[in-house]
Amino acid sequence: MARPQVAEKDKKRFAIACCHRHYGIGSDGVLFLSCSTRADLDMRLIQPDGSEAEMCGNGIRCLAKYAWDRGYVGEQFDVETLAGIIPVQVREGEGSFWAKVNMGQPRFDRPSIPACGSGEMLEERMGDYAVSAVNTGVPHAVVIVDDLDLDIMKLAPSIRHNSLFLEGANVNFVKLGRNLEIRTFERGVEGETLSCGTGSVAAASVARRLGLAGDEVVVQTRGGPLIISFEGQTAFMEGPAVTVFSGELSQEYLWNLYPEA
Repeated sequence: MARPQVAEKDKKRFAIACCHRHYGIGSDGVLFLSCSTRADLDMRLIQPDGSEAEMCGNGIRCLAKYAWDRGYVGEQFDVETLAGIIPVQVREGEGSFWAKVNMGQPRFDRPSIPACGSGEMLEERMGDYAVSAVNTGVPHAVVIVDDLDLDIMKLAPSIRHNSLFLEGANVNFVKLGRNLEIRTFERGVEGETLSCGTGSVAAASVARRLGLAGDEVVVQTRGGPLIISFEGQTAFMEGPAVTVFSGELSQEYLWNLYPEA
């Protein structure tokens, strides 16, 4: 049973099934690549709980590698997302692939996060923590801590679901140093992920806004480093992408997923 494309009505359950760590492939989301009338490519991200995220920084790098390998794009191209048109530059050499993503201007005003109230949301108390918030394509809360050896599954949900955040927020715990170290709890995944591109941009943006970081910083995620830089108010994220495997879903799996087909 061949299903080269996933119908719109099936995308949610397809993502939920495929993201499952035990009964599916296992992932933090499924990227759907298609044509765009406004850009070179269109990217949509459906998360493990079936919700759709506006954008994903790491996801765009993965999509860039996939599209580059198949000859869909050149060294510079644009990707349409729910967060807007995202320009991407790629380079390949010495066995590695890198993508530099124009992440636009981080938005600190509360209506853009979105969060209740007016003005910027910097170091507002939520329980035991001072929380800052910024939208870097999706809403992010940033908490600067002295130690990242913490129970993120216990601490993050109360911030993620805080009533100030009108659409919820991803939560980043950040340790300052020569590099920024980060751990991220992502909404939609409802758990910790090993790396988050928009979260890394959020961490660097907040640290810069507070005078704690400069115009270029390495953000060390648990999945590896990302280079975050700023040109004026525009943020850029640069990092590698690696193809892990390719394959096909079995007919038996697809039949269980689409028994009516």
